[in-house]
Amino acid sequence: MMNKRLISVLLLTALLSPLWVVAAPETVPWEQLSPEQQRILKPVQREWDSLSPERQHRLQRGAERWMALSPEQRQRAKKRFKKWRALSPRQRELAVKRFSQFRKLPPAERKLLQQRYQWFQKLPKEKRRAIKERWRKLPPGERRKHLERRFPRRN
Repeated sequence: MMNKRLISVLLLTALLSPLWVVAAPETVPWEQLSPEQQRILKPVQREWDSLSPERQHRLQRGAERWMALSPEQRQRAKKRFKKWRALSPRQRELAVKRFSQFRKLPPAERKLLQQRYQWFQKLPKEKRRAIKERWRKLPPGERRKHLERRFPRRN
């Protein structure tokens, strides 16, 4: 009986051990990156070998996504990144939190918010400014009531 258990454990270990190898990503040698990926990732070249394999793979995938963008999309991404860098740590933390909350919304609510955002962006600058000012002047309780009417809480 003891031998059967030992054999079972050893067999199970032998069968699962290839999964451990697959689960742990390997490092990506800098030389393995394409010339275009190397150009994009040049700012991290010095510390590349000290990055975790997961981080290397994320950066490599990011470079691939960057290469797939159109010139217009790249310009928009550069502007957004410049704005991101200008944010304070607290503002960044809040942005990440809000994005996380947005991603957790049901698809229909996300779509509605995106449509409203696009509608708002198409308004003339003065109209947007007036709406923002009206919102800022609302007492917090009124803001909450307004939001709860538009977006009732789900339980």
